[in-house]
Amino acid sequence: MSVSNAPILITGAGQRVGLHCAERLLADGHRLIVTYRHEKPALAALRERGALTLHADFDSEASILAFIEQLQGHTDSLRAIVHNASSWPADEQASDFQQLFTVHMLAPYLINLHCAPLLERSAEADIVHISDDVARKGSAKRPAYCASKAGLDSLTLSFAARFAPTIKVNGIAPALLMFNPEDDTEYRAKALSKSALGFEPGPQVIYQSLRYLLDTPYITGTTLTVNGGRHLK
Repeated sequence: MSVSNAPILITGAGQRVGLHCAERLLADGHRLIVTYRHEKPALAALRERGALTLHADFDSEASILAFIEQLQGHTDSLRAIVHNASSWPADEQASDFQQLFTVHMLAPYLINLHCAPLLERSAEADIVHISDDVARKGSAKRPAYCASKAGLDSLTLSFAARFAPTIKVNGIAPALLMFNPEDDTEYRAKALSKSALGFEPGPQVIYQSLRYLLDTPYITGTTLTVNGGRHLK
């Protein structure tokens, strides 16, 4: 992928996978805009390296539209939009479903629609939805989360058809990438046993997948499965 004057937008880049992708893109020389919900120490480092950080809480249509207006005030073009912002509520109440729908589906839907003109001003343009491998088989414990990610996969197909040939739209569906410090040995062993490859890959595999999608000119409407072979077990 050649370095563009137009920035790349990554939502939810204050920690973990989003932060890793932001750091790698900056290291590769790309201009970057990132969103965050809560201030974190890593954001200061991103700012020092030249990233524009914008607060965004995608909890309602109004807040999403307010963010879009703010974004449009900072740039007149975009090289790519990476929808990484995610939510993980208890998934037991109607309010949980509404929150998941708003963050995982409504925010990408509205941002894609309103920011398409910014992408069209770039010689190359991409939208990448970060989904979840759980949408492939469903989840007894997290049905609303799973449904919202499945809906995001559907938006990948629909927007790919809508925006072709000027904007490529693809997705990435990861399974386990990295443990939390509080995860105990028993949980880690059980989680690793669910995949054929059986190891904790870290966030770099998502950056590699993202770069593949951005670098490859002849792929759209596809969701890459990055699950270590879970579908084989």
